[in-house]
Amino acid sequence: MLKSTRQHTLKAPVSISGIGVHSGAKATMTLKPAPASSGINFIRTDVTDRPNIIPAQWDAVTDTRLCTVLANQNGVSVSTVEHLLSAFAALGIDNAIIEINGPEVPIMDGSAIQFLEKINIVGLARQAAPRRALRIKKTVSCKDGDKETFLSPADEAYFGMEIDFATPLIGCQKYTHALTESHYRSDIAPARTFGFLQEVEHLKKIGLARGGSLENAIVIDGDKVLNPEGLRFRNEFVRHKILDAIGDIYLAGARLIGHYHGVRAGHAMNNKILHTLFAQPDAFEFVALGEKTHSPQVSTRPYAETAIPA
Repeated sequence: MLKSTRQHTLKAPVSISGIGVHSGAKATMTLKPAPASSGINFIRTDVTDRPNIIPAQWDAVTDTRLCTVLANQNGVSVSTVEHLLSAFAALGIDNAIIEINGPEVPIMDGSAIQFLEKINIVGLARQAAPRRALRIKKTVSCKDGDKETFLSPADEAYFGMEIDFATPLIGCQKYTHALTESHYRSDIAPARTFGFLQEVEHLKKIGLARGGSLENAIVIDGDKVLNPEGLRFRNEFVRHKILDAIGDIYLAGARLIGHYHGVRAGHAMNNKILHTLFAQPDAFEFVALGEKTHSPQVSTRPYAETAIPA
């Protein structure tokens, strides 16, 4: 639950530099305060020959191969936005300008924890406008083969995920997270992205994973984790999938009041469920936080699983 019913932005600018995990390109981005009700917008400062503002919106998603890519109508794009937006969702940042001088958000250590730490340096500023939330009124779902996503009514924001990988190192994992800043900081934000060593060469050939390393991803070789420090949680993999989902669903443009659940879902399915939702006007409503938001069809949390850090 968010502590305030009013919108928030950053108190002051804060800069973050790093390498893009897929592009391999170095970039510096500066998170800046923004006016109330202006939303979250990226600005590609290295692009000067055409409009360079990219809105962080679900209908601006143009690619979902291993990350979420946003683009404006002029073809200016920014990729791997999901970890930063996940941190924004947890902190309750409604409005921000993100100036970036490259094509991809820095991957940092592969999680969202360093974004939280950087934002904590400057803090948040409360704004006068009421905070909007996206309330789910009835369950919607979408399916693609063995992948499936759901959005269901609930009184708060819940994110659940089930994953199933052939390697016994991961296997079947289930987890559900009630989104609060404190729980996110301890349980979700440190969870890193992951990949398989045998896929690296193929990914590089198609222009992905060019900046990947043991410093910014969990790398799996067979039934072994190659990172010397090992895992941060026994089920770090499913926790990271939830981290991604929180960021992808925040592209709806408002705090979720509902229960997201994914089954083998990734960025593509996360975006598809938003398209499915917004195609059904009776399935959702935008409300001002502080208004009555109780739904008679409250989602339970049948997939909750307590995990002990490794």
